[in-house]
Amino acid sequence: MSQAPVKSEMFQRVEASFLRQGMMQHLGARLVRVESGLCEIALPYSDRVSQQQGGFHGGAMGALADIAGGYAALTVAAPDAEVTTVEYKINFLAGFNDGELRAIGHVVKAGKCIIVTTAEVTHIAPDGKQNACAVMQQTLVPVAKNY
Repeated sequence: MSQAPVKSEMFQRVEASFLRQGMMQHLGARLVRVESGLCEIALPYSDRVSQQQGGFHGGAMGALADIAGGYAALTVAAPDAEVTTVEYKINFLAGFNDGELRAIGHVVKAGKCIIVTTAEVTHIAPDGKQNACAVMQQTLVPVAKNY
């Protein structure tokens, strides 16, 4: 019987914060990958994330991109800090339903006062076909961890 892979300290730090995210838990998102300056999050299609025409809601796509970029930023923030979004700009490239979305956040620049990230959101269809869905640029600030 094989054992579960050991989670890195960085993954555990991000996961502890991610599990406190009520909205991500409600939407059914899951943490996929965490590396220094990178975070990947998946969001399966469901009625919780759909809009009136049956596709993924732009708000769900924006939230997913925001969280992926934010946790990428957390990987480069001080160990006793959290991060919060100051602003983001997102471009929606195409709409999709079914399958799942994957958002990969990347740190572009990590400064002392601000961290700039990008995130790419990709739709993965049930047959495995992948298509670009949205791109985002974000500014975050480190804040004191209060939990």
